[in-house]
Amino acid sequence: MRIIVNGQQAFGKAVLEALLDRGDEVVAVFCAPDKEGRPFDPIKEAALERGVPLYQPASYKAPETLQQMRALKPDLMVMAYVIIFVPEEARDIPTHGSICFHPSLLPLHRGPSSINWPIIGGATRSGLTVFYPNDGLDEGDILLQKEVAIGPDDTLGSVYFQKIFPLGVEAMLESVDLMKAGKAPRIAQDHSKATYESWCRKADAQINWSKPASQVYNLIRGTNPQPGAWTHHAGKELKIFDCAKIMAAGGAPGEVTAVTDESFTVSAADGQIEVKRVRPEGCGKISAGEYAAEAGLTVGAVLD
Repeated sequence: MRIIVNGQQAFGKAVLEALLDRGDEVVAVFCAPDKEGRPFDPIKEAALERGVPLYQPASYKAPETLQQMRALKPDLMVMAYVIIFVPEEARDIPTHGSICFHPSLLPLHRGPSSINWPIIGGATRSGLTVFYPNDGLDEGDILLQKEVAIGPDDTLGSVYFQKIFPLGVEAMLESVDLMKAGKAPRIAQDHSKATYESWCRKADAQINWSKPASQVYNLIRGTNPQPGAWTHHAGKELKIFDCAKIMAAGGAPGEVTAVTDESFTVSAADGQIEVKRVRPEGCGKISAGEYAAEAGLTVGAVLD
């Protein structure tokens, strides 16, 4: 089967390399154009290293792009983290069409930050979907799904890199095998159960210490490492990463109730958050205890 891999970043690279390593015929890689002053995308570097023809179109609607794809005579396009819209005319060029990866259990969490929001919302499970893309946003029929647990201490980073990423690569290979065998299912999504969230941006990650401790804790771990939950201390922004939840009443919301060499503790509405790692404005990440010593953070101070 002649395969086009269309993707970006580490996940796209991993899928490309997994297909090549097991002997699949990858006839081309398509990825986003280079950004001025930025390193090459990892999938581009992998394509160049492995001698796979590389294309970086700005638009998949352009006649020259469509002609390039047709000339490759592909059987399948594997979309492994794609950030540029690919219209039906391009998706349908391969004999067997296109399949796409999405890191949630569709129809739940359609949209670009589909790993952040389940964690922020306190979900205990999520997963990934391989589906047949259409012109809607993550609305196409489902080929297969894999579920992962979200543990009480999981973060965005651990759910993605330790769970969804490796399982997603395996799922893409399994999906290609099902397509080769002519056994790939096509299951319509239940659109009545769909949820959609846009990007999880900085404004969404601001901490409100008047919220319950569980909500504050979920926000911090659901935005760790990106975009990073944040608050203010002494008029400057302070991002908070690693932390622990303490379900015992403390002081007023935002009040620092304890400071140690390793951490400091802040009150929320019905509990407290032990902060272990932070990033002060204009600096790199450091331990919370180190920050407290350097910034003069003491018991009784209030974060806002």
